[in-house]
Amino acid sequence: MIYQWNYTTPEPTEVGTATHLAAALGIHPVLGKLLVDRGIEDEDAARRFFRSKITDLHPPMLMNDMNKAVGRLSEAIDRRERIMVFGDYDVDGVTAVALVYKFLRKRYDNLDYYIPDRYEEGYGVGSKGIDFAAETGVKLIIVLDCGIKAVDEVAYAKQRGIDVIICDHHVPDDNLPEAVAILNPKRADNRYPYEHLCGCGVGFKFMQAYAQTRGIAFNELTAVLDLCAVSIAADLVPVTGENRILAHAGLHQLNSSPSVGLQAIIEVCGLSDKEITMSDIIFKLGPRINASGRVQNGREAVRLLVEEDEKAARLQADSINLYNEQRKELDKQMTEEAVTVVRQQEGAEGHSGIAIVGSQWHKGVIGIVASRLVEQFHKPTVVLTENDGYATGSARSVGGFDVYAAVQSCEDLLENFGGHTYAAGMTMRIEYVEEFRRRFLEYVDKHITEEQVQATLEVNGLLELSDVSYKFYQQLSRFAPFGPGNEKPVFCTNRVYDYGTSKVVGRGQEHIKLELVGEGSNKIINGIAFGQSSQARYIKTKRAFDICYTVEENAYKRGEVQLQIEDIRPRE
Repeated sequence: MIYQWNYTTPEPTEVGTATHLAAALGIHPVLGKLLVDRGIEDEDAARRFFRSKITDLHPPMLMNDMNKAVGRLSEAIDRRERIMVFGDYDVDGVTAVALVYKFLRKRYDNLDYYIPDRYEEGYGVGSKGIDFAAETGVKLIIVLDCGIKAVDEVAYAKQRGIDVIICDHHVPDDNLPEAVAILNPKRADNRYPYEHLCGCGVGFKFMQAYAQTRGIAFNELTAVLDLCAVSIAADLVPVTGENRILAHAGLHQLNSSPSVGLQAIIEVCGLSDKEITMSDIIFKLGPRINASGRVQNGREAVRLLVEEDEKAARLQADSINLYNEQRKELDKQMTEEAVTVVRQQEGAEGHSGIAIVGSQWHKGVIGIVASRLVEQFHKPTVVLTENDGYATGSARSVGGFDVYAAVQSCEDLLENFGGHTYAAGMTMRIEYVEEFRRRFLEYVDKHITEEQVQATLEVNGLLELSDVSYKFYQQLSRFAPFGPGNEKPVFCTNRVYDYGTSKVVGRGQEHIKLELVGEGSNKIINGIAFGQSSQARYIKTKRAFDICYTVEENAYKRGEVQLQIEDIRPRE
């Protein structure tokens, strides 16, 4: 992929503010600029940013319907009514269910949890789950990470004598379900100060409010904060505001005293002796938790996350790890097939989006495949699979483009749909697939901008290689946790050279292991450039080239840094 490198030269006033902040805080000047880029312009704000405090969370009672939700839960517990905790089968859903279930289970035993089967029941609240609740005597269902569009299903639950509390973060329709309470910071009438909570985050705020009302000390909630960190990272919600506070506290919990279930997953990932980061969650913990819902049933993931016996947890983690291996094989096979379909699709090159359909493609992997196609072609993408007269699909987007709006523009063709800016899901009758494809692509072509079409690397600062040190890495780490809205900074260094020892590595010789020096410097910096072996021949000529990169700790040499090279540009 050919990237455009974007760097905005700061205004003189920004330079002055950045220089002042850097001097006051004792950090590198380029890190002062990163603070200014984040809207931080004074020392107090910078110190608050660097010292995220759990006490800075917003009062949970500010959320619409929170009083109603807490009142109905308290009533159910006081009356000894049976409660079901219900959630989606992805990471956000299962962590949300595990969080609420674990917290309540310590104080109340007449409750159960339920995760719908992706293949038999589909997404969200359905009649099968409601019938199961009714048959087992449930009087209250707490729905997490879904339910905001379940108008008919909530009405059906009411018919069966069951009240519903919805805790969701997806975009609602104008017509809301007639639930006892709807906790969703994206409601049109929302008054909560932060709208980007994930489903697990909304569940946490519910438990926080319940704890306050019932006189339960806040420190009893800290044990479930590790689940919040996992959810925030895996669901790719903005790591800003309240999410940043929850992620920071959750990562501390995950690294210092993780739950038995998460510790077992950490062990099967080979991360026992490493400080867990948001990237580790995204690429290692999250996919394994997700694999249960993709290959089997998400209930198994919840069972692991609420497990208290270490041996049982390790056995369950081994099973989920096996599901993940199966998921990776499916992912590889389907991605290869999908790429072939895209390349063979007539007129595909003339569109700014992708919409493809396969027969009997695995439902649990189509979202991953859509993401792979976005990575390869840099276009908003929908991948559909046909089964039993219906097509089920997942959409993924490029930076800045609202793929949910593109899907919503076709809502008259859809049985159901949901999602947010960068990801969405939908179901339609097979006979509507071609019309959906035509209209989706037409919408993308009309609304996408030139900047969104071009794959770009946003450069956050210019450095000399001599600036890169372990001390610089430690200062940079204070900006963590990284994620959407607080991305890991990308730096650029011009005119670097191969020290003479760089080499191509990897099973397929697709990566480059680099040893670099800057112009006029003998300081050697290690780097790794994944999937960029095509540049190796130029690099070995010992001519100058420019690099964009992130700064990482060397995984094999504690106390040393290495560069993760995002792109290489030969000097002309």
